[in-house]
Order: sequence, then structure tokens, then C-alpha cells
Amino acid sequence: MSAPPAAVARARELAREIERHNRLYYVDDAPEISDARYDELFGELQALEAAHPELASPDSPTQRVGALPSEAFAEVTHRVPMLSLANAFSDEDVAAFDRRCREALAADSVDYSCEPKFDGLAVSLAYEHGRFVRGATRGDGSQGEDVTANLRTIRAIPLVLEGEAPALLEVRGEVLMLRRDFESLNRRQAEAGEKTFVNPRNAAAGSLRQLDPKLTAARRLSFFAYGLGAADGFEPPPTHAGLLDRLAKLGFPVAKDRRVVAGERGLLAFYAEIGAKRTALPFDIDGVVYKVNRVADQQALGFVARAPRWAVAHKFPAEEATTELLDIEVQVGRTGAITPVARLAPVFVGGTTVSNATLHNEDEIRRKEIWRRDTVVVRRAGDVIPEVARVAKPGPREAGDAFLMPMACPQCGSAIVKLEGEVIARCSGGLVCPAQRKAALLHFASRRALDIEGLGDKLVEQLVDAGLVRTPADLYTLGIAKLAALERMAEKSAANVQAAIEKSKATTLARFVFGLGIRHVGEVTAKDLAAHFGTLDALMAADAAQLQEAPDVGPVVAESVAGFFAEGHNREGIEMLRAAGVHWTEGEARRAAAGAFAGKIVVLTGTLAAMSRDEAKERIEAAGGKVTGSVSKKTHFVVAGEEAGSKLDKARELGVEVLDEPAFLARLGGARGAPDT
Repeated sequence: MSAPPAAVARARELAREIERHNRLYYVDDAPEISDARYDELFGELQALEAAHPELASPDSPTQRVGALPSEAFAEVTHRVPMLSLANAFSDEDVAAFDRRCREALAADSVDYSCEPKFDGLAVSLAYEHGRFVRGATRGDGSQGEDVTANLRTIRAIPLVLEGEAPALLEVRGEVLMLRRDFESLNRRQAEAGEKTFVNPRNAAAGSLRQLDPKLTAARRLSFFAYGLGAADGFEPPPTHAGLLDRLAKLGFPVAKDRRVVAGERGLLAFYAEIGAKRTALPFDIDGVVYKVNRVADQQALGFVARAPRWAVAHKFPAEEATTELLDIEVQVGRTGAITPVARLAPVFVGGTTVSNATLHNEDEIRRKEIWRRDTVVVRRAGDVIPEVARVAKPGPREAGDAFLMPMACPQCGSAIVKLEGEVIARCSGGLVCPAQRKAALLHFASRRALDIEGLGDKLVEQLVDAGLVRTPADLYTLGIAKLAALERMAEKSAANVQAAIEKSKATTLARFVFGLGIRHVGEVTAKDLAAHFGTLDALMAADAAQLQEAPDVGPVVAESVAGFFAEGHNREGIEMLRAAGVHWTEGEARRAAAGAFAGKIVVLTGTLAAMSRDEAKERIEAAGGKVTGSVSKKTHFVVAGEEAGSKLDKARELGVEVLDEPAFLARLGGARGAPDT
């Protein structure tokens, strides 16, 4: 049975709108809507396609999340070979390139199109009648690997071209990973105890060649177009600069830092300009590319071996240098992560003098076999953070030269722990460690913890820097006078913050446990622990085995919780909070087991007049229910407010009971009141 016309029209409208926002976000860097609104549009399209599978065409935005895993990559023969570029390493090399072009073209001056040289993986994208049909790696230049399914997951790559639609158009470009996405990926890999990547290029290459496209989709790759391969029914512009402009109009991201210059002087000026802003770019580059701008001149110059005569890559200087590793110390991050740091004999690398470099973690030191007094290779990781890449020459390697992770935090003396399955060691003194102070205070005061309104980043920074607050308990001894004396803090604002601090004294056990900032204990786990143990003292007294008796608490969480409460500094901090007046009704979480929504799964949709979405969630959880984001056969109730969306339709389709706002309030007991958990 075909989908109703209204569903077909809506699906097409959503697909166009989502792809437009993909372009605004990934190509134009000018998003118009929030991530939440984007997710709503995407979710609505997913729901339509789930209800009417025939709407899920191959070029639907929902297909970017990944297809079925491939057992192997098929070979693709490039109709037009993907050539490499000759390199230039000095001003003299650039001058020689310009001279050869001028002499071959019998011209006094030649115009060049210049752009950054992306440090990624070259690919070719084939479009037939405007639709993306195949994508391949460069391979050996003549044959590459078919990675179409993986390339479809990259949101910067258009699935359907804008404007004209030639019979065939092959677009050449670079797949890469932005630095922020690389750092996020490595952080996730490290936390999961998996291998981290050396640099964004390796991460991009490894991600693109995953056999499971869903893994590629999860790694947020980017793409920039820089040229053409084969084309049928497409009249290319007369210049390379014009081609880049045309590709941008078709929907492809192209380098923003591109320019047409004249002669050797223009080339070297562009090289210096890009080199100066290199560290500020959101991606890695390893040089710039110069191409003769006029296509007719390119054809006249031709090719030599496997490279064009009309283009050259002007590479930046090497980003590695060797020096002596003098010592290895550790530093404590704002989340308690203990990072070994190499103290180096100063060395000039990547345009700056480096005397400190990260060693990442203890496992990396063991893997690379790094000792004090070794001669090591230093790399500018991501052009920003220097790292020790490898040992160039071992030192004397006496017993004292080996690195051993200290047992106690150098900042607060708390135990340093490394949980099973993790590579990062951490200070366990979350409540009292000076290095973690600001992050711990912000978390303690956050909306889902103690909810101290007005205590944001700037105020916490002022309080800590002024020495007024060392632990969360110090917040409760501040008073209006001390707050008002801070810069840009009027007496009225101080009074509001003080009132919020006083109000936060009456909290719940679940909020308090969450506010402690125990690693791996999120909001839901804190509620589960509070519900299971009923009192803080019982929770603090539990060992790892007892902790695992709580719902959804496994060995890693249990070890983290037990380790936190075993640390004397943390217990002292908790007693200080109790002494300051922070309190809750012991056992209140257990009452949820007999509440109005005990054991029920509830989904919220639309807007409620009597309370916010967060308040409704808290009330449901206080009554023993669990709130989820999507409707399924396991859902017991859908609470539908004004302007309820597709979740309401899904509930009716599955026969899930729907509660309007009056029925919801009646089930809760009618009164808003304060949440119990």
C-alpha cells in the first residue's frame, strides 16, 4: 500500500529542509536552527519513513546514519586518474615552478588559483543526473576502493546536487576530520579503553575505511571539494577559481581561504598568510596548493609522469624535532584526569619553542617505551598541543629514569585511581582537589544537582580566584556582603544568589548524590542508587558487591562509587555540607516504588500549562516512573500537552494509553508541589 499523498509531500519537504540545514551547518558555517530543532525534524522524517518504508529513498537524509556492514570494499576504476602533486619546499622551488609555467606559456606573468592543502584522504564522488551514486578512495590513482556507503554518512557531502544536473559529474576532494571532532573521538576512545589516533588524518582514513558505515557515521567526518574528474553534460568554467565557485553553488564545501594571485610574489604572500593563520584553522593542513588558473593554460602545460605540470604543493616545514626528555611530571585536569607531562630541553618545532609536551597517559608511555633522559621526537599534535611521538635514541635508562604513576594527587593528596577498562588515571578528591575546584562547584550547583540559580561560570571563577570558596560547603558561609563585594555583583544580584544558595539546602538524596560529581554516576544512576539504598549512610557504607545490587549498576560504576566514598577527603567534604545545613528526607526515594507511575515507562510530548517538561519528568520519576524519548510497544503512557507531535500519532498507532494534562495531573494527585526525588 502506497503512502498517503500528505505523507509523501511532508517527507519530501522534511528531506529538503534537513539537507538545507546540513548545508548551512557543515558547508556555510551559518546554522539557522538549534540542534534540538534539527533533531525534531530528523525524528519526524524517521517516523514517517518507519510508518511508510517506501518513503526511505537512498538519498534520504536518514540514510546517512549508516547502511549494513560490508564484508570488503569493491574496486573502482577511475575514468580520469587521480594524480598526485609535485612538492615545493622552499621559496626557490616556488620561483622555479613559476618560471617553468611562464616559459612554457610564453607569458610575462601567470595567474594562479591558491588554496590550503588539506591533510586528509582524497576521494572521488560520482553523481548521475544530480544524485550521488558512487564514491571511491584515490587508491593507486587508477583504481580505488568503493566506499560509497561510508561517504553517504558524511553530512557535508550532498546526496542531491543543487541547480543543474549533468548526466555524470565526478567531484574530487578531501575527506578529513575537524580538530574538535578528532579531540572528541580520542577522548571517547580513551575513556572506552580503546586505541587513540595519532592525528586527524589517521583518524579520518581509519574512519572512512570502516566496514560498518554506522561506525563511520559516529565519527563526524568532513569534506572539501577541490576539482573534477570525468564529466558528461557539464560545461566547466574557463578558470579553476570559477570551477570552485561553481562547485560551491552545487552544494559542495570548498576552501574559504582561496585566492587568485599573480606570479611568484603573489604565491609566496599567500603561503605566508595561510601559514600565519594555520593554527587558527579548524582542520589540519600541511601546505598550500598552487594551480594555474586558466583551464586552457593547464591543458597546454599538460602532465609529467603522475603529476600535472600546472600545479604544485608548497609544503610547510616539518612539524617534528628531536630533543632530550629531562623529566616526567604529572598535572591534574579540571575533571581530575592525571596527565603525564614531559619536561624537555627547549627545541624549536612548528614555529615555536617547546619545553613541555604531553605524554597522554601511562599506557602510552609504556607502549612507546619512553624513559627520562631519552632523546625523543616531539610533534606539534594538531598544530597546537606538543606531544612526544616516539623515542629517537634511548638514554642510560637507570632505575630512576622509569616513570611510575604516583599514588597520591600532587594537588590535594587524594588517592589516584584507574578504573578497570580505562586508560586515564584520576584524582579521587573531586570535592576538595584545587585543580578540580571550579568544575566541581559548577557541577554541584547545576540545575539537575543542587540547582543554585545564578551560580555560573564567571561567578564561580571569581569566588575561587578570590579564595572565598574551596569546597561546596564554603558556598553556604558566604553571605550577601562577600558576594556583593565581588566585581560586577550588585547587592540585589548578591541577594538573589544568596537566596538561591539557601534554597538549595533543602534538596533530595538523588540530587545530592548526583551533585557530588562521582565519575560514571549520572542523573539516572544517582536516582537508582538513592532509590535502592534509601539513605546516604547506607550508600556510603556499601561495598562494590552491594552497590552492584542496585539497578543498572555494573562493576565499573560500583568501583567508582566505592572508591569515591573510601576517600577520606570526600567524606570530610560531605560532613561539611551536612554541617552547613544541606539536608533531605531520608528514604524518600524508596516511596517512589509505590507511586502513581511505579514501574511504568512514560513519554512526554507537547507543552504542558502547569509545569515545564523537566518538572513533569521529575514528578513522574518521583512517582516511580521512567521517562524515555521515544514511543514503543513497551511504553505504558504518553502524556500529551498542547501541540503534541508525531509521538502522539505513534502512541495511537500502537494503542498506547494517552493522558492529556488534566488526566496526568489527576494521576499525580493534582497538586504541583515539590518533586520527591
